[in-house]
Amino acid sequence: MGLLSILRKLKSSPDQEVRILLLGLDNGGKTTLLKQLASEDISHITPTQGFNIKSVQSQGFKLNVWDIGGQRKIRPYWRNYFENTDMLIYVIDSADRKRFDETGQELAELLDEEKLSGCSGPDLRQQAGPADGGPGPPR
Repeated sequence: MGLLSILRKLKSSPDQEVRILLLGLDNGGKTTLLKQLASEDISHITPTQGFNIKSVQSQGFKLNVWDIGGQRKIRPYWRNYFENTDMLIYVIDSADRKRFDETGQELAELLDEEKLSGCSGPDLRQQAGPADGGPGPPR
């Protein structure tokens, strides 16, 4: 299911603003995703120091996308951006196998975060396997 399909289910009126929070470890692809969403050049991307914000119009939706840096020293500040977030997109670099445990731990902490309980998106606990704290996919 694509992002706009999820947004259509989330918001009854497409001309509403949607606040999207992009999180994940450093060098995971968050800024690349943000620039692609904004139809910008992705040939020169530098690590995010702090955060990037882009407002993107797409099929009647105004998307306010917040890309927050994923360096270890910045992660404790992620929670300062949780309020009024409509959707969380957690980006995982599938090629960085050495950091799967670290990214899994960060994601698990986010899923337990009270301020994010109202966010929409796929229920990641249903897609996580038993080793990740979820029941696994339906059988």
